[in-house]
Amino acid sequence: MEQRISLVTLGVTDLARARAFYERLGWRGQEVEETVFFQAGGLALVLWGRDKLADDAGLTDRGGDGFGGLGLAQNVRSREEVDAVLREAAEAGATVTRPARETFYGGYAGCFTDPDGHLWEVAWNPGFPLAEDGTLTVPDFGGRGQS
Repeated sequence: MEQRISLVTLGVTDLARARAFYERLGWRGQEVEETVFFQAGGLALVLWGRDKLADDAGLTDRGGDGFGGLGLAQNVRSREEVDAVLREAAEAGATVTRPARETFYGGYAGCFTDPDGHLWEVAWNPGFPLAEDGTLTVPDFGGRGQS
């Protein structure tokens, strides 16, 4: 298996509401057969009915508290951009779950959840510089991690 993620699919309870939320953030999607696709750099973010996603995957959707153990992250180029993205998210209907603050790794980050409870972190991390096109490349940790 290649080490690559091509699509991130979020199971949503209300497709129109979820699409409107992401479009209020400035994202532009395309809807095909009750599924919304957003180009997000080199991968796609997909919104699909939570029950349909669970059924397609052969899972029983238990609902619960809305947190399914998945966190999405967007790295940005500055502390100011972290604050701006969190502000835009809140204005679009997100719940800021952790206001931006200094991090243990020398960066600056905050978190929000979308209307379906999907967790997003917005971070400026000086150890993970972004290419001009927004591509993040995991740095060489100099043997500190294991392969």
